[in-house]
Amino acid sequence: MAFNLDLYPVIYLAQYNPATKNWEEKWIETDNITYSELCSMAPEKKAEILAKRNQFGLPCVSYTSQYGYGCFEGMKAFSTKDGGISIFRPDRNAARFASSMKGLKCPVFPEEMYVKASEEFIKRNAKLGYIPEYDPEWEKDEFASASSVYMRPFMNSEGAIGVGCSTAPTVVICATTVSSYFKGGNTKAVTTKRVRATPYGTGCIKCASNYVISALAKKEAEEAGFMEVVYLDSEEHKYIQEGSSCNIFFVTKKGVLVTPELGDTILPGITRASVIELAKQQGIPVEERKISIKEVMTKVDQCFVTGTAAGITHIESITHEGKEAVFNNRQPGEIGKKLQHLLKGGQYGTIEDTNHWNYKVL
Repeated sequence: MAFNLDLYPVIYLAQYNPATKNWEEKWIETDNITYSELCSMAPEKKAEILAKRNQFGLPCVSYTSQYGYGCFEGMKAFSTKDGGISIFRPDRNAARFASSMKGLKCPVFPEEMYVKASEEFIKRNAKLGYIPEYDPEWEKDEFASASSVYMRPFMNSEGAIGVGCSTAPTVVICATTVSSYFKGGNTKAVTTKRVRATPYGTGCIKCASNYVISALAKKEAEEAGFMEVVYLDSEEHKYIQEGSSCNIFFVTKKGVLVTPELGDTILPGITRASVIELAKQQGIPVEERKISIKEVMTKVDQCFVTGTAAGITHIESITHEGKEAVFNNRQPGEIGKKLQHLLKGGQYGTIEDTNHWNYKVL
């Protein structure tokens, strides 16, 4: 399933009014068709309904459409084993979204409003049956192929042309059901000469324009037979930065979990922060620091990437300048598997949420 455009029928919008300095909220119910009704439709009719759900009434010509000026979040809601529905750490997404909008020098969407809107969004779509029910079968592969709700809050500017910053942005929350992000097959990665972000740029905010380079680099990697791409730093081109749209972790041969330290070129991932906290709670030594591609090619035993969409995904090898470093005989490492068990188990409710990361909705 991965990503698809089968959007849910209820959509949230909030537009900033510069005159009143307030955010004006509204809910759009594109239709009242339940999920079961949608599934029973003929393919042509279903496609027509889904196409209409992707019409938000946003301006065609704007800072966002013309210049990639915008930001977004990726967050998930999960059906839990006890029959409930929870959103994973929406407060952290709210804080990062606010930071991104501040970085874009436009009015900032209030964090409390973000969390409340996210909760109501799930409730309204749940009434129409769009939240996938918990399936015990998901437990067999540690939820690697389990379904969840992928929520996409994003900011779009008002109609505009000519380079500038938004003064009346709109915030939208929409969602679709997703499963595993990465396609099946190999889990090989390759370094790229493309640069994701530079110092004093927008690399540390979830800015829409950042993902153009990601799309190009990942496409090139896939065409060369790899699943993922790995960026190096822009100045010396020797230190690891990120994957195409995810943070990256390594386990050294001494058993230390290492991930690149945050700075203005690396996105502060919510899953990244969660994995670091879970690892420390398990007594796994963690280091946030610079790690060179040379160290990765010679001193690393395990590798995985993390993200809202990716979860924790094993990387079997990294190829750099034609040379391949293979990790753990191409099999998922024990540390990655343990962290995946803790993270997904907590999200789906098979493990007690001792960190109180799940925001209970229903």
